[in-house]
Amino acid sequence: MQIISSEELKKRLDNKETLNLIDVREPYEHEEFNIGGILIPLKKIQSMEVDALESIKDQEVICYCRSGNRSGQACLILETLGFSNVKNLGGGMLEWQKNFVK
Repeated sequence: MQIISSEELKKRLDNKETLNLIDVREPYEHEEFNIGGILIPLKKIQSMEVDALESIKDQEVICYCRSGNRSGQACLILETLGFSNVKNLGGGMLEWQKNFVK
């Protein structure tokens, strides 16, 4: 698993890159604030309910959560399921909001 910084991800989003963003937080967290990722809570990934992601298994996948802990777990699980290019957003939404939300 690689780490992607909030600065690097923001730059890529600003450049309108097409990214596979996975938000592994709970629905209420996603509703409060998100950066456009697909909501797949960690418990679904832990129970391996990731059939919807099968088509992007060989593409870059960037996971994020509140602080980077749950998304780190999600990245490790996805790697064991054969995902080949998984990245964790370092610091999660806490870091993102500190850097970019005024």
